[in-house]
Amino acid sequence: MQTVTKPAKSLREPRSEPFVRIRRYLYIVVGVLVVLTIAVLVAANVVVRGSLPRLTGTVVLPVVSGDVLVERDALGVPTIRAETRADAAAALGFVHAQDRFFQMDLARRAAAGEISALFGAVALDFDRNRRRHRLRAQAENMMVSLADDERLLIGAYVDGVNTGFADLDVRPFEYLLLGVEPDLWRAEDTLLVAFAMWFRLTDSDGAREARLGVMHDVLPQAYFDWLTQQGTEWDAAIDGSVTEVLPVPGPDVYDLRKLPIEWFGQPETDVDKIPAEIFRGSNNWAVSGSRTAHGSALLANDMHLGLAVPNTWYRARIVAGDIDATGVTLPGLPFMIAGSNGYIAWGFTNTYGDWVDRVVLETNTDGTRYRTADGERAFDWYAEEIEVKGQPSVLHELRWTIWGPVVGPDHNGRLHSIRWLAHEPEATNLGLIRLETVTDVDEAIAIANTGGVPPQNFVVADRNGNIGWTVIGRIPLRSGFDPVLPSTWIDAHDGWNGWVEPEDYPRVVNPASGTLWSANNRVVGGDALATIGDGGFGLGARARQIRDGLAEREQLSVDDMLAIQLDDRALLLQRWQELLLDLLSEDAVAADPKRAELKRLIEQPMPRASTDSVAYRLVRSFRLLLREDAIDALTAEVRSADSDFQYLGMRQWEGILWQLVEQQPPHLLSPRYANWDEQLLAVVDRLIRHYEPSGPLADRSWGERNSVTIRHPLSNAVPVLSGWLDMPTVRMAGDANMPRVQDALHGSSERLGVSPGREREGYFHMPGGQSGHPLSPYYRAGHDGWVNGTASPFLPGPPEHVLTLSNGSE
Repeated sequence: MQTVTKPAKSLREPRSEPFVRIRRYLYIVVGVLVVLTIAVLVAANVVVRGSLPRLTGTVVLPVVSGDVLVERDALGVPTIRAETRADAAAALGFVHAQDRFFQMDLARRAAAGEISALFGAVALDFDRNRRRHRLRAQAENMMVSLADDERLLIGAYVDGVNTGFADLDVRPFEYLLLGVEPDLWRAEDTLLVAFAMWFRLTDSDGAREARLGVMHDVLPQAYFDWLTQQGTEWDAAIDGSVTEVLPVPGPDVYDLRKLPIEWFGQPETDVDKIPAEIFRGSNNWAVSGSRTAHGSALLANDMHLGLAVPNTWYRARIVAGDIDATGVTLPGLPFMIAGSNGYIAWGFTNTYGDWVDRVVLETNTDGTRYRTADGERAFDWYAEEIEVKGQPSVLHELRWTIWGPVVGPDHNGRLHSIRWLAHEPEATNLGLIRLETVTDVDEAIAIANTGGVPPQNFVVADRNGNIGWTVIGRIPLRSGFDPVLPSTWIDAHDGWNGWVEPEDYPRVVNPASGTLWSANNRVVGGDALATIGDGGFGLGARARQIRDGLAEREQLSVDDMLAIQLDDRALLLQRWQELLLDLLSEDAVAADPKRAELKRLIEQPMPRASTDSVAYRLVRSFRLLLREDAIDALTAEVRSADSDFQYLGMRQWEGILWQLVEQQPPHLLSPRYANWDEQLLAVVDRLIRHYEPSGPLADRSWGERNSVTIRHPLSNAVPVLSGWLDMPTVRMAGDANMPRVQDALHGSSERLGVSPGREREGYFHMPGGQSGHPLSPYYRAGHDGWVNGTASPFLPGPPEHVLTLSNGSE
């Protein structure tokens, strides 16, 4: 009998034929999808690479009179070598367009209120706000009145921009993602880029003056004066002037305890989101030759702005005829902004002078006319068409007076008109380019006093050892009204009546100390201060730390400049640490054991604002929480009159708050508390409660809070692109009230230190790289030096790529 051996049973049951077919089909589909995905990524990479700039070879640029060389070093920094300054402007336009066209486009659109054409209806409110100033129309009108040499320079730059853009094989990747075609560059766009900086550096809508007006209308005069005083004991003016610190008003002037309790809410803001201080600003200082080993003066400058990719500034060296200038340019403008030309070095900080006024309008009964010194006038009406991507255009109507656009109504139902310095055609010009040829401090100051920029603290040093400070930018002459408050201008003498003459500008040249400095603080006093006005100076603590850092060194070098720029000592917080330790007495700790851990963590010498410091973060948070609690109480009545009111615009609050904790006046204590100890300990407990959900208090380092991610504008809208477009997130040292200014979103947009004539010894670094293209080797080149505070040379290095721009005549 034959034995039949059956095959062993499989551990798996056999699949049915239909399932096998489905599985094979799925494998094929997945395989095809993978191949297609790879193909799409490869194709996208090829397409995106098409917008990389040209680095070598020859490009025809008909506007140039002869060959222009563009030499790029290892960081992508160009040295432009041309026979004429106009040729250099054309070449600068070319490299700006190739590296940064989208950034330039955003700048002109931001100034003109044309962002919705790129991003759609989400940007409409932004555009409406900007359109009220009608700056595109102003730029177009200004082009007609420019001098011939200025029009020539802009014309050359515009030709360079459009040639550089046309030379790209593919339009920049941002436009591919947005699905739009960019417009060519026009001459007036260059002026719009200048106007974009006016928005960044000045109060375009007079918001601070509006807040002051509400306070003045609601509060007694003496109490108002105390809350809005101009300075504190931290002031560090270069002329040695001091501000009188006003005494705390008595209960006969103002008494919080008599106000309705419902006006005093319990603030519950996330302390890490409370804006600490002013961040739109900068540091600069100069050291005379009497304080250096070589006898030439020194200049340091770090300009603080919001941080983004690409960076605000674009490094360049321009060699044209007798000009050899190195520093930073602003994409969209044809000249050097700050730097050195071998004879002088110059830099800027924001003045926070008074460059805007609010005019209170007196209208007729039907609101169609307003009163002026010459009688009633009808409002001027303008219709602005706002293009919106993917939707029909929106018509936006604007109402203007002889003083500017109309806003309001205010808390009293009155309309205001905004008189903003940027509206004046004389206030914006190309005069800054003349600094490229200046040879000494006196000549530089004379040019600065006729320059047309958002008014800045201008500090200059020359190779002969001289230093000077003045204001660069036009200053209006005011008369007949209080410039601090919204006022009516119905008298013939009320308002702005011409300009301060250059010889009447405040100036300080070669002071006995051998040093000059500014850090958005009050720089001068007396008549000079009255000329500039108070637009909300920053606290003087940062300037004082710079001043003292310069004074403690007998002789200074360029290395000392960087050391002071990176100074993150927390000097301002020392007294707040002592206060907090005094509060955490044995009885206070016994009452709540959680307070013991807080005390242990801050019981150390006051540290720097270093990334690993827990004590710095905790003391800082205590100060800000107390400010929110106590200062908000001081202005409770103002908020009852205007729910949008914010006291933060009054930037000298440190002095007010310290007077409160030192003197503890009962009548200025919020009625929610029985005494000051109760309030102070309530803030301590609020601090502890805030951090409890995050884990152990000992883990709450400053670096955890001060984590910096510098982002590209598109990565906010498309987060999946963040790893490709953004700089890596890093924990960084520094804060607002110390020379090393750093926040998660703001910080030093550049740092430089240089002695004119000794540029090879100077240093420079900035966040991000030269290129705005994420596939460029220059997109991140140099960024690590900025993060770590290690400087690269001020001058560009040896050329690695050379591009020739030719007029094509041969």
